[in-house]
Amino acid sequence: MVFSSITFLYYFLPIVLFFYFLVPWKWKNMILLLSSLLFYFYGEPRYCILLLFSSIFHYFIGKWIEHCHQKRGRLLLLLFSLFINFGILFYFKYYNFFVQSIDALFPQAFPYLNITLPIGISFFTFQTASYVIDIYREKVTSSKNVFHFMTYVSMFPQLIAGPIVRYETIAEELNKRKWQVEEISLGIQRFVIGLAKKVMIADLLGEFSQTLNDIAPSFLGLWLRAIADTLQLYFDFSGYSDMAIGLGLLFGFHFLENFNYPLIAKSITDFWRRWHMSLSSWFRDYLYIPLGGNRVSKSRYVLNLFCVWFATGLWHGASWNFILWGLYFFLFLLLEKWFLLSFLNKHKWFGHFYTSILILISFVIFGRTDMADLVLTIKGMFGLDTIPILNQEVLFYLKEYLVLLFLSIFLATPLLKKGYQKLQKKKKWKTSLTILEPIFYIGLFLLCTAFIIDASFQPFLYFRF
Repeated sequence: MVFSSITFLYYFLPIVLFFYFLVPWKWKNMILLLSSLLFYFYGEPRYCILLLFSSIFHYFIGKWIEHCHQKRGRLLLLLFSLFINFGILFYFKYYNFFVQSIDALFPQAFPYLNITLPIGISFFTFQTASYVIDIYREKVTSSKNVFHFMTYVSMFPQLIAGPIVRYETIAEELNKRKWQVEEISLGIQRFVIGLAKKVMIADLLGEFSQTLNDIAPSFLGLWLRAIADTLQLYFDFSGYSDMAIGLGLLFGFHFLENFNYPLIAKSITDFWRRWHMSLSSWFRDYLYIPLGGNRVSKSRYVLNLFCVWFATGLWHGASWNFILWGLYFFLFLLLEKWFLLSFLNKHKWFGHFYTSILILISFVIFGRTDMADLVLTIKGMFGLDTIPILNQEVLFYLKEYLVLLFLSIFLATPLLKKGYQKLQKKKKWKTSLTILEPIFYIGLFLLCTAFIIDASFQPFLYFRF
């Protein structure tokens, strides 16, 4: 089940909200837990047991770490929990990739297995890992209620594709939370905006990208596809995050932001402060800093950064293009740290141009698991292949999708948000906006419904992670 489906929007969510607000406080987490398990079971019935096991296992491991008074015992319990946690992730997500890579050196050394990747495993694995690590560090206390903890791990608004919600962020709200009309209203608005990003922008950009892929390649066509792929991924993933944050508000939870207009970044360093912030902060706090961060020798710093970005690439998928994608960012972050950052901060327009080009190339790498296709695409984008600059098919489809491209680029900036905030501050607009806002969001929701009915099913891109 996905958020951008009629089943979720008109059946599942209204029924869950009805029972959630109907029952007394002590039953609300149970309603949320049962609905979350049903949500996961609907899309991944075989692995519902895995989700339950992960929740219960880490609940008790957290208890044991907290009540163990021997430093060595606490460490062993932590290592055991991480071994089980990441062992499960390795088996389901990386085993066949490992076998494929080993086969290049030792043919048929290990057998291939028929393994299906459980939806959202990378997200709930990182959540449970952060929970036990934070207990070990005495940053949080363990959950007092196993059902509350299971609710945290399996909560359907963020279960499938993030953001990665740490236990400390919502620990208090799991036990006690309040609802305000303003926040419920904000949650509905945020959800509808996210839904529109997905079905009215990301999915159409996906169609444009696929169309460009199906026609004869050209220099212009390859760059247009890179732009479409980058914008599609941004609106798809940020749209899901918006919906997750909006749903969280409906249920009384405050999830942290996951995107902050990353495509306007003036450096790659700035980009990763804005893109998928829950993931980048996770690697910073649980890998980069424990390795020593930047308070080490220059060679050790390079190694620390390499490990983080190798892991970041690998987290996104069991394929060499994702590892290459991570190491691509490692290279430019290193160059910026040592040479470029001060120059880019002084020359912002150049910084935006430089960053935009590098981001486009990065998502070309991200989107192509076939390395031969990747090489041909990069060569074509830089005029190193014998393809025309443009052709009639590219011009035709560019005209068809030109408005969508310009609208997407505009909406990927904070210009609309800033303009709206200025209007809100003007007294003469307050009454009008109060009346027009609900009409706008109702209309936008109905328009999204029409798009969903008219379009074929397109799952969120980050479901595969």
